[in-house]
Amino acid sequence: MPRILGVDIPREKKIEFALAYLYGIGKSNSKEILAEAQVDLHKRAKDLTEKEISAITLVIQKNTKVEGDLRREVQMNIKRLMDIRCYRGTRHLKGLPVRGQRSRTNARTRKGPRKSVGGLNKKPPSPK
Repeated sequence: MPRILGVDIPREKKIEFALAYLYGIGKSNSKEILAEAQVDLHKRAKDLTEKEISAITLVIQKNTKVEGDLRREVQMNIKRLMDIRCYRGTRHLKGLPVRGQRSRTNARTRKGPRKSVGGLNKKPPSPK
């Protein structure tokens, strides 16, 4: 399994799609990286030479923020929003959808599983 920046990429996939296993690299970014590193898009990850792997790694390090650095930056941005108590920050704090989605129904991914409220029976009238 080839390793690029500490991440094992799948051997059997084409390198164009295997690079998307790195956090911060998608399909279009992957194509740009491979073009700059002069590596064939249709090559399988297992067929890459050490020279090609090092060329890809060099291009990624030079141009793109990926993995730990990018995750840290995203978390710091969220933390800043929460610290200044803006609307988006308070939504993050409460664990609710941040980007304007409805939350009366749905939003289960963000809110977690339903918490059922026990059967609340009406209190019978007290005898006089």
